[in-house]
Order: sequence, then C-alpha cells, then structure tokens
Amino acid sequence: MNFLEELRALDINEPGRWPIAFRLGAVGIVLVIVTALGIWQFVVKQEIPDLEVARNDEVGLRESFESKQRKAANFNDFLNQLETIERDFGTMLGQLPGQAEVANLVDDISQTALAAGLDPREFEPGAEVNRDFYAETPIQLRYLGSYHELGRFVSDVAALSRIVTLHDIKITPNSVEGEEELQLDVTAKTYRYIGEDSE
Repeated sequence: MNFLEELRALDINEPGRWPIAFRLGAVGIVLVIVTALGIWQFVVKQEIPDLEVARNDEVGLRESFESKQRKAANFNDFLNQLETIERDFGTMLGQLPGQAEVANLVDDISQTALAAGLDPREFEPGAEVNRDFYAETPIQLRYLGSYHELGRFVSDVAALSRIVTLHDIKITPNSVEGEEELQLDVTAKTYRYIGEDSE
C-alpha cells in the first residue's frame, strides 16, 4: 500500500489505530499550530500597539530628519544670511543716535528747514517714548513756504545721516500778508538706541 492509499484509509474517529508515522505527524502539526497560536496570543498581539507607535514615530522622525537635512545642506547659506543681517542691523543701529546726539539731530532738522527757505511757526519736541530697544522723540513742526520749499525740506530730511521719519503730514493753503503759501503741519520722529547700560 502506498502513502496516499494509507492516508485515505485512516479513520478520523480512531486516531489510536493510525500508523506511528501518521500519529507523530498529527501530533507535530497540532503542536506547531498550538505553538503558533500561543506565540500570536502572548507575544505578537501584545507588541502590535508598540509596533504602531513605532511606525508613527518613524514617520515623525523621518520628517524631522529630512527637515534637518535640508537645513544642514543650507547651513552655509544661513550663516551668510545671518552675517548679512547682523551687518545690516549694525548699520541701522548706527543710524540711531545716542542720548547726546538727539539734540544735534533736532538742530539738524531745524537747520534743514531754514536751508530749504521755510518760515518756522512751530517747533515743539514731545516727550520721549521708550520702545523695545529704542526710544522715539516726536517733534511737532509747522512751517510756511512754497510747494518747492516744502518738497526740498522733506527731501533733505530723508537725506539726513540719522533716521528721521515724518508722520501725520498735513499741507494746507495759507495766505500770509497777501502771499499764497502752504502750511506744513507734520510730526517728525527721531529715534535713539537704548543700550543695556541706558535702561
């Protein structure tokens, strides 16, 4: 009798009568299945949540790695940009006068107006207002002059070596002694650097 005929002749209800080879094979198959189920139940199944967490962590870590890799690839460019920003910031900071220079800057604004041919009517410095790293001093100005004189004044103020900004500009016609002139009402703001020792 060959193997297939012996396999067909086996009675499932009487495994004790099977030949020894088939009984050992059946026990082996049952043992493998029970072992596999035990491993699944007590080892693999308990590790699945950790595996999911690890997969999610992997995605986050991969994105973080790619982001850091891009930054590392551009590190020299970032350093060059930082040097440029620091240099430009130093230049701009140099345009903010110290405490002693604010008075000179106020004089420069007054001299600029006189050089433009304007007739001063009001020059009233306001109280200094502290900001993050600088303080601003508003100055209320009122001048009379022609259109071209006003334009020259604004242009010359913009050309000053220190930062001066003009705000709340109001130009109105004004007749003085029969002459048509324009009246300029403006708030000029000068800025001063507040160093660590100034605070």
